[in-house]
Amino acid sequence: MATIMEMAAEIIAAHASTTPMSKDELITELTEVHSALAALEKGETIETAEVAEESPAVSRKKAFGKDKIFCMICGKGFKTLSRHLKTAHEMSASEYRKQFDIPRTQSLAAKNYSESRRQMAVDRGLADNLAKARAARKKK
Repeated sequence: MATIMEMAAEIIAAHASTTPMSKDELITELTEVHSALAALEKGETIETAEVAEESPAVSRKKAFGKDKIFCMICGKGFKTLSRHLKTAHEMSASEYRKQFDIPRTQSLAAKNYSESRRQMAVDRGLADNLAKARAARKKK
C-alpha cells in the first residue's frame, strides 16, 4: 500500500498536469493534501474552505467575450447569462453583478448575440412600428 506522501504526490501531479502552477503553489498544495490525507487516516474531520465565492472561475476580462459570455461562478460559456444564473445558481442578474462588482451598464449577453438581435429588429422594422404605435396612442 502506498504511503500518504506518495498518494499526495500522485494527487498533486495529476492536478499540476492540467493546471499551471508555480513552485510555491506546488509545495503549498502538497502540504495541504498531505495534512488532509493524514487527518483522514487518523479519522479526524477536515475543514474545507469555500474558495469558489472568493475567486471567480473566470476573470472579468475573459468573461465578457464577443461570441460567448462566461459564468464567473462555474466557467461555462453562453450567449446570454441570465437564464443560466436563475436555473443553475438560483440567483438574479443583480445579485450576480453585486457579487462580482459588475456595473449595470455591462450587458450579460455576448456582443455578437446582442448585435444580431438588434439587426433582426431593424430588418423587421420594429422601430418604425413602435413609432407608429406611439403616434397613434398620442392622437387618442
